[in-house]
Amino acid sequence: MTTPAANSRPRYAWLRQNGFLLGMGGAVALAFAWPAPGSRGGALQPELLTTGGIALILFLQGLSLPFESVKSGAANWRLHVIIQGFTFVLFPLVGLLLNAVVPAVWTTQPEAIRLGFLYLCVLPSTISTSVVFTAVARGNTAGALFNAAFSNILGVLLTPILVHLLMRTTGQTGAIGPLLLKISVLTLLPFTVGAILRPRLRAWIDAKKAWVARLSNAVVLFIVYAAFCDSVTEQIWQRYGPALTGTTFAVVVVLFAGMSGLLYTACRALRLARGDFIAAYFCGVKKTLALGVPLAVLIFGPRADLTLILLPIIFYHLVQLLANGVLANRWAKTGA
Repeated sequence: MTTPAANSRPRYAWLRQNGFLLGMGGAVALAFAWPAPGSRGGALQPELLTTGGIALILFLQGLSLPFESVKSGAANWRLHVIIQGFTFVLFPLVGLLLNAVVPAVWTTQPEAIRLGFLYLCVLPSTISTSVVFTAVARGNTAGALFNAAFSNILGVLLTPILVHLLMRTTGQTGAIGPLLLKISVLTLLPFTVGAILRPRLRAWIDAKKAWVARLSNAVVLFIVYAAFCDSVTEQIWQRYGPALTGTTFAVVVVLFAGMSGLLYTACRALRLARGDFIAAYFCGVKKTLALGVPLAVLIFGPRADLTLILLPIIFYHLVQLLANGVLANRWAKTGA
């Protein structure tokens, strides 16, 4: 006989697996219901908490990154070229194409949404879900770990540089020197300190992986909450209406489907081994929300429409989790 406890396990497992997405929805709902504390100058002091939270996320990332495991996937240069090429070359080119084509069809598109799609296209890959999905689908896990980690390390510097270059291409300019200095202080420095401390704290931090992930996710959710608070206070959503959200989501789905098909075709044309193909797909098509949100705060600064810049990456995160979760389980059973 099935007990009530046994019946509840799948439900709790689903909650654990989707807790971050549920938290994202909760953060957005809370911002609409209670925006004053999280707005600029509010009682929660979001400017200070966000700055400290960014440094904390990068410190924990450096402390948690298994450099000793990354080495085993370093020799597969062909796989690395494909993944990093898609992440930092082809995706930005597609971002420029979107910037040129979409406004001709979507004439009411706000500038912040255009920046959001450009920003989405220059972000690095995820680490945890890329490796998890690759492992579930029985792919090259070592290669996925190396490339996802390397992508994030590169992204800390390359993402702001690429954003600057793309903004210049689209007629927008800004000083890159002070930005890189701020990025270095708030990201590279804490990441390096965490990496240096890892050999001494490896056993302890590896045993606390779940709590480290929860703490990092909580910081990201607070940043999202604060960004939405500003947009609610400045009446951004009343200005553009619900059609903006639906159209942005539709463009994100088209972008994800197009890049997935392109990467799948390229891997097949290059005749990658099954394990390498799976790693290339899950690393090459994914974009990080965990690093993307704090970097956006540093790159674009305290602006009321920051939420619109974040909207494409929030939707892309949702789409990639749902679609890649289905693919990982399918490939685990049937092969890629």
